[in-house]
Amino acid sequence: TMFSLGLVLNVSELRSELLSPGRVALGVLSQFSVMPLLVWLVAQYPGFSPAIAIGFIIVGCAPGAMASNVIVFLAGGAVAFSVTLTTVATLLSPLLTPLLVKVLGGAILPIEFWPLTMTILKTVLLPLILGLFIQKYLGKHLQLARNLAPGVAALAIIIICSYAVAANQARIAQMVLPVMLGVVVVNLLGYLAGWYLAKLYGFAHLYRITLMIEIGMQNAGMGVALALQHFPAESALPGALFAVWCILTGATASGWLRRRMSKACSDQATPA
Repeated sequence: TMFSLGLVLNVSELRSELLSPGRVALGVLSQFSVMPLLVWLVAQYPGFSPAIAIGFIIVGCAPGAMASNVIVFLAGGAVAFSVTLTTVATLLSPLLTPLLVKVLGGAILPIEFWPLTMTILKTVLLPLILGLFIQKYLGKHLQLARNLAPGVAALAIIIICSYAVAANQARIAQMVLPVMLGVVVVNLLGYLAGWYLAKLYGFAHLYRITLMIEIGMQNAGMGVALALQHFPAESALPGALFAVWCILTGATASGWLRRRMSKACSDQATPA
């Protein structure tokens, strides 16, 4: 998915958004604080095994999903701001994601910082840089690549999550209901927190929509990859379920927001 982000990333739009560093900093700070806190609270549920609890913490500490950029576009939000937040969060994730997982989950299971960091560098940062590099040589085929990239990213997430579900096939029936409930709570509270924080920051409406989606959606693909490589297989289940659920809620919310915005514009255009 990060390779696809590298292909679609418009560097000039990124530079333009970075001219408002305060707004970007508030957005990224919110991404790396709200969801980690929410998943830590959910992970305290006594019915969760240590592996499931760690799975939630990993997902909450992995912002920057490319899917969020697509959902922001469909919702009529600030796409350039969304891509900027995703890019900056991705660049910071090799340091901040392992650090947050270690701080929040170290009392649950042993966490090794450097192995997590190396996995993120290999599976997230390196593909992003490779995508940016290849983008320079696509020439007239660049637009085609950008059109195909979201679909490729979605396919990659489906494959990763399917593997995570298959790895938990033996225990999935007894785990899925409480884990799914935790996923729903974290996702919806993330959306609410994003909206009201953006309002508190004084963001314009389009930027409120964007921050709401960016906080509510996570890089679940990265979370699943980290869980499968460094922890028991069941720790990947929260990420797999979160990936599916947040796309469903994001798509539903984007449709509702787009219709609401269209209605507001129509009402303004209609003479009294």
